[in-house]
Amino acid sequence: MEDGPLKKKLQSCSEMEMKPTAWSISHRGGGTLQFPEETYENIMAGTRMGAGIQECDVVFTKDLALVCRHAQCDLHTTTNVLAVPALAAKCTTPFTPYNKTSGAAATAKCCTSDFTLPELNTLCSKMDGFNPNATTVKEYIDGTPGYRTDLYAKGCSKILELREYIEIVDKLGLKFTPELKTPEVPMPFQNTAYTQEVYAQHMIDVFKTAGIAPERVYPQSFLYADVLYWLKHEPKFAKQAVLLDESADFGPMEDSVANLTMYAKDGVKIVAPPLPYLVELDKKTGEIVPSAYAKRAKELGMDIITWSLERSGWLADGSKGGYYYESIGEGIKSEGDVFRLLHVLAQQVGVIGVFSDWSSTVTYYANCFGLVF
Repeated sequence: MEDGPLKKKLQSCSEMEMKPTAWSISHRGGGTLQFPEETYENIMAGTRMGAGIQECDVVFTKDLALVCRHAQCDLHTTTNVLAVPALAAKCTTPFTPYNKTSGAAATAKCCTSDFTLPELNTLCSKMDGFNPNATTVKEYIDGTPGYRTDLYAKGCSKILELREYIEIVDKLGLKFTPELKTPEVPMPFQNTAYTQEVYAQHMIDVFKTAGIAPERVYPQSFLYADVLYWLKHEPKFAKQAVLLDESADFGPMEDSVANLTMYAKDGVKIVAPPLPYLVELDKKTGEIVPSAYAKRAKELGMDIITWSLERSGWLADGSKGGYYYESIGEGIKSEGDVFRLLHVLAQQVGVIGVFSDWSSTVTYYANCFGLVF
């Protein structure tokens, strides 16, 4: 970091006793830089790093069990399913190798809805990634990004059921943020009674069956209809429902800012856009400052959560942080700029939590600045 008050303050906290905080929210477990995501091992790593809220991305299986996966159709990049011929044959799209003649990338698509829960229980999780130039399954699976590591992925981390995740996090005394992932198959599923609404209710019912108090749960979804459903049918859980908002990825930011008025009117209390929606560079000073989106959300009295820190790889490798820093990319100079961003999010935007793939960074900042709750 460049010398200055922020660096001095952060250095002064180096010997502090760090405590868990709900301001530090695990992304896919919170230890995702080094551990397979959505696994017991990842949850424990994120917890050791102080994440006070643990995430489970919720998807359904062929036999309608709920499990933790970041996407319904990511098994080909997050597990060894392609290396198990009997199961690989059931994937939505079988493995197709890289075509040297056409230059077409290697592909595959394996979904939780392709398999029953007992079948998924035989799989081993791995670090998320794939090799688009692979000519064999082994090469395809071996695609972990260089800024992560396979060091702690040598064993066989199992896929967690939603109920198992609840048991683990409950015993740890932490809070929960389950995300109802948008289905990648037509709903109702296989022309049954399993509609989107049933799916949304199913997730909440698992928490109710486990006896989890609503105030410990932050249910999330990118689908506005899911949040509206919870507001109508599960008002106690909906008090902390989180609307994940990536609408400006598909349309003008001005429209996303305007939509906040509707969200607030409909009763949404917490909105969660990605990091670049909330900040921009001051045209005169070049400093990181709150965006129009951030200002409008606060004007409407909405709380803000954001995602996802430590997901961009290196900041000073010429990429300027990639997607998660695109609104401030021209101001990114060093790895320490992650703390400049956090400082603005905390002190000027006023976010109530930050998702991270490496929870210790957010935890350290939160403890240093008294954001422990």
